Amino acid sequence: MPPTIWPDSVGDGRHADREGLGRSRGGLNTKLHLAADSRCRPISRVITAGQRHDAVAFEQVMAGIAIARAGRGRPRTRPDRVLADKAHSSKAIRAHLRRRGIKATIPEPANQQTHRARRGARGGRPPDFDPHAYRKRNTVERAINKLKLYRAVATRYDKLAVMYGPASTWPPSESGSATPVHDPQDTP
Repeated sequence: MPPTIWPDSVGDGRHADREGLGRSRGGLNTKLHLAADSRCRPISRVITAGQRHDAVAFEQVMAGIAIARAGRGRPRTRPDRVLADKAHSSKAIRAHLRRRGIKATIPEPANQQTHRARRGARGGRPPDFDPHAYRKRNTVERAINKLKLYRAVATRYDKLAVMYGPASTWPPSESGSATPVHDPQDTP
């Protein structure tokens, strides 16, 4: 998967596609956004500048999902459910998931709850949230911890997206290309 291009992430934007550098409180850094399957394996990843919000790369991460089917056929590109943290609780993300027919289990932040309550009847209904399903969100955190076993990912010595990207691919493939991951819970 080619690195993400953000026109304003590095100066004039000419080298943003290969650098993926951004400034934050800790200095220059790179952020890795990923989606993981139920067995803690990354199935899609996007690299952005460090100061970027998580919700900015959400649609690109979702577009990169490819889950191989048990039998023949092209890979699935639409998961059954998305488990995400409060950073992904926005109208745009929820609308994107609704359009694609994907169930969302995303907690609503306190500020959105108070804003909705302040609007009264015009605030609408709270979004559905399944706390039992949300317990499985730790698979993403465990996938990130598996990636951190590699020194280049854990220490982030490689700041450029062209260097950091291949190091963050797990499990490493010999061809270097993104191959669909087979999910054993997938039903044809």
